[in-house]
Parts: sequence; structure tokens; C-alpha cells
Amino acid sequence: MPRIGDKAPDFTAKTTKGDIKLSNYAEGKWIVMFSHPADFTPVCTTEMSGFAQRKSEFDALNTELIGLSIDSIHAHLGWVNNVKKNTGVYFDFPIIADLDMKVSKLYGMLQPNESETAAVRAVFFIDPEKKIRLIMYYPLNVGRNMDEILRALEALQTSDKYKVAMPLDWKKGDKVIIPPPKTLAEMEAREADDSIEKIDFYLAKKNLN
Repeated sequence: MPRIGDKAPDFTAKTTKGDIKLSNYAEGKWIVMFSHPADFTPVCTTEMSGFAQRKSEFDALNTELIGLSIDSIHAHLGWVNNVKKNTGVYFDFPIIADLDMKVSKLYGMLQPNESETAAVRAVFFIDPEKKIRLIMYYPLNVGRNMDEILRALEALQTSDKYKVAMPLDWKKGDKVIIPPPKTLAEMEAREADDSIEKIDFYLAKKNLN
């Protein structure tokens, strides 16, 4: 089962947008890959609709979406069409047809104490170097939180860009945690910087703008 920091296991798969190979897919972009238990089910429909309705926000964060379930291409296409007709929401991102469970097993999406034939609600955040940066798992009966998925994605990207860490409940515009000083000179410079919120010598926050 992949872990945070691992290279994302490579695979080739059939999707609703054609065949993809992860290692050369969406080069230079982040990927959020997520599994759902089954097509034509209520919780999954709300979740997939949520990803579709907020796709522009993922686009703005230079991120591609990839869905997955252990269903056929025909089932995926029928479901996409059904939801579009009934609600006007269009799942305009690739959905992997993982009938042989190859990708589900590769990524630990099949968890026997939950189900041996349906993928749990997993989310994998994969950076442009194809490294796994964050993993979320939800059971079959609890839908995910789209705000948290986007918040976590933006936090990862902000941390990478500015070399900072994020405190509890951080969201865009909040102060970030800066690395602790490594020398006496750095500690003295921090003490003299009025733009930094100093809780203690090892815990300090600042605004990015």
C-alpha cells in the first residue's frame, strides 16, 4: 500500500477519456486521484458531482482530477450521461474503469474489512514529480468534504512554494508557521522582526503578503 512520500505506483488504465498512463499523464501538474465504491449509487453521485462542480477550482490550482471505481466503461458512461440529464452536472474528467481491480489493489483502495469488491473512498494527492503527498481514506457510508480536499491541496502547494508549515485549520490568507531558527543569529533576527508573530522562539507565524 503506498505511503506519503512514496513514488506514485505507475499504471495504465482505460478511462472515460481514453487510456492513460500515470507516469506521463498531466506532466507538470498536480493530480488528485479518488476512488468511489460504485456507479449509480447515491453518496457517490453527490461526491462526483462535487468534484465536477468545483473542477474550475482544481484547474486554478494546476491540478487534474482522476476518478476510479470497479465498474466498466459502459457503466461509467451511462452514469455520466444519467447524472448530466437529471442534474445538468457533467463529470468532465477521466474515470478509471478498474474491472480487474489492478489499480485499486495497487493503491490499497480495497480494504477487506470494509469491502472486498468495492473501493473505499480514497483520495491521493500526487505532485508534479509523481510523489504521493497526502492520502485520505473514508468508509463507504461517509462522503468526503470538498472544502477540506481543496484546502489541503492549497496548503501543500503553499508550503512547497514558501517553505513554510500550516497551523491548525489553516486556509488561504491565514498566517503560516515559519521554520524555527537554526543559529543564534537567526534567533536574534527573528526577535528584531516586528512583522513576525512570536509565540515562542520555536513557534512563530507570519503573513505571506
